[in-house]
Amino acid sequence: MPIATINPASGETIKVFRALSPAEIERKLALALETFRAERNTSFAERARRMTKVAEILERDKADFARLMTLEMGKPYKAAVAEASKCANGCRYYAENAEGFLADEVLDSGAKKSFVRYRPIGPILAVMPWNFPFWQVIRFAAPALMAGNVGLLKHASNVPQCALSIEKIFLDAGFPQGAFQTLLVGSEQVDAILNDPRVMAATLTGSEQAGIQVGVAAAKRIKKVVLELGGNDPFIVMPSADLAAAVATAVEARVINNGQSCIAAKRFIIAEPIASEFEKKFVARMESLQVGDPFEDKTEIGPLATVDAVKSLDTDVQQTVQAGAKVLTGGHRLTLPGNYYAPTVLTNIPKESPAYHEEFFGPVASLFRVKDIDEAIRLANDSRFGLGASAWTKDDGERERFINELESGMVFINKMVASDPRIPFGGVKHSGHGRELSANGIREFMNIKTVSIA
Repeated sequence: MPIATINPASGETIKVFRALSPAEIERKLALALETFRAERNTSFAERARRMTKVAEILERDKADFARLMTLEMGKPYKAAVAEASKCANGCRYYAENAEGFLADEVLDSGAKKSFVRYRPIGPILAVMPWNFPFWQVIRFAAPALMAGNVGLLKHASNVPQCALSIEKIFLDAGFPQGAFQTLLVGSEQVDAILNDPRVMAATLTGSEQAGIQVGVAAAKRIKKVVLELGGNDPFIVMPSADLAAAVATAVEARVINNGQSCIAAKRFIIAEPIASEFEKKFVARMESLQVGDPFEDKTEIGPLATVDAVKSLDTDVQQTVQAGAKVLTGGHRLTLPGNYYAPTVLTNIPKESPAYHEEFFGPVASLFRVKDIDEAIRLANDSRFGLGASAWTKDDGERERFINELESGMVFINKMVASDPRIPFGGVKHSGHGRELSANGIREFMNIKTVSIA
């Protein structure tokens, strides 16, 4: 894929960028290590001052950043504004809490004094996706830089201007050259960068296949990696649930970010007594969604990010229908310039079809009917993924079963799955390993150093 800004609403190529040469990459890696040697000894107060300034810039210029996000990957402009504000909140959260999260932990070991001290480890490579082009980066960078590490960003090739803007934000906020650098490189250059001994660890958010490639590459070099990969998240509704709230949230949870989110609900598992009513209301709301220009206020769904994304989604839908699924609404590309796909609802989904097993990245929902909670949990867990799960019930016993038995890194009861800097984020099974956000996230790339004094 070329490193370029291509407007997904029109297909127009706006700007093309040249990938860094090996010599340019070498200079950036050398600068990263040099900067880290100084940054690891800066005070938390100084880091917090700069990170607070990052938050102020994000909030002050959020309209400009939002326009860039919408131009490069097509999310509705109002959602992009919200993303910039969320980034600002994430920066403030770590500016205020990093020192406490990384304070010495006193231990009782029988020695005169024992404690754990958290120390930064060095340059961290972040391989990030296009779907949340600012938030995905900030949720790595804010804790990493507050911890005293330095960041190297390999962003998705279709959001290069977002990537360069984020680097400039950190520089404008007072972080030194080398504390956070954007590497305009193709995916084929990642292995060589990860092989460099100056790069101490990596984090990747992206596809299952990309995670396997980076995970294997890191393992070969005995480097730690945090992986946040795909999800085929279940959204379970039981008879006791508030049906109106469940339907409204279900639609939002499916089409957030034009349906292009790892934690978007994708499989809607509905108890038989309420399934018909849920289906009727859900389909009606999906059909009412406004699809169009992402810069228009009334637009609820914009284009998919790339030509390949819309082609892949349509192929999976058609294969699912050919396998025997029924289309309740949508099921086709829209005849508009750009990468638009109709809001779609599928049901009667065969187990051998793509909709049953694969992650659909776009506004396509899969409906399943189950007779009871046992069947709901079995179906929800019948997936190689385990990122998030949303379960709707007013029954305390059912709630506890969902919390204990759903095989996912996150379980949200009577609400949609969402990322929040205050709580750990991550999955199990093929959805990855490690955690981002909260105290857990900032400690992932630290030397957890045991100290014992006789």
